[in-house]
Amino acid sequence: MTHGSLFGVAVLAATVLGGGAAGASTLVIGGGAAKDCSNAAIEGRADRNSVITCTAALETENLTFRDRARTYVNRGVLQMRQRDFPSARADFDAAAKIDPELGEAWVNRGATYVGEERYSEGREQIDRGLALGVKDPEKAWFNRALANEGLGDLAAAYRDYSKAAELNPAWDAPRSELARFTVKRP
Repeated sequence: MTHGSLFGVAVLAATVLGGGAAGASTLVIGGGAAKDCSNAAIEGRADRNSVITCTAALETENLTFRDRARTYVNRGVLQMRQRDFPSARADFDAAAKIDPELGEAWVNRGATYVGEERYSEGREQIDRGLALGVKDPEKAWFNRALANEGLGDLAAAYRDYSKAAELNPAWDAPRSELARFTVKRP
């Protein structure tokens, strides 16, 4: 069975630096376990059964190479929500190996590094994902802000939170982070 696919976004439930980091999932259109895995990632779930569903899709369904890569991203997002960063990163690595142009794989890999306080590595991966393009770049900018803040570059963090807020004015997370800053003009 093959599935067409589109991109979607899920917000990572784990907290990093006091703010919620964002994970970009992918939408798989069609039926079966791959679609259920996609729905779990998009709906913000983090339960073990959803990870098992994704694994079943990868092991038993005849997926196109794009849907296989996207299913790895979705399972990685679920594992990232469980703060299982090494397993999540392995899935993002697998997705990027299948489809090196899948920006979400790189952005999410970066988010795992940010979750482990490996901020420089995280920022590098996020930058690569942004360069490739992602459907919801505000999530990548938000994670990049977390990395910059972790590196002590508060001016860059402020700019990145601002960019995330500009790209999605309805999203509260960047505005909440920006409220912590005081901007002083010389």
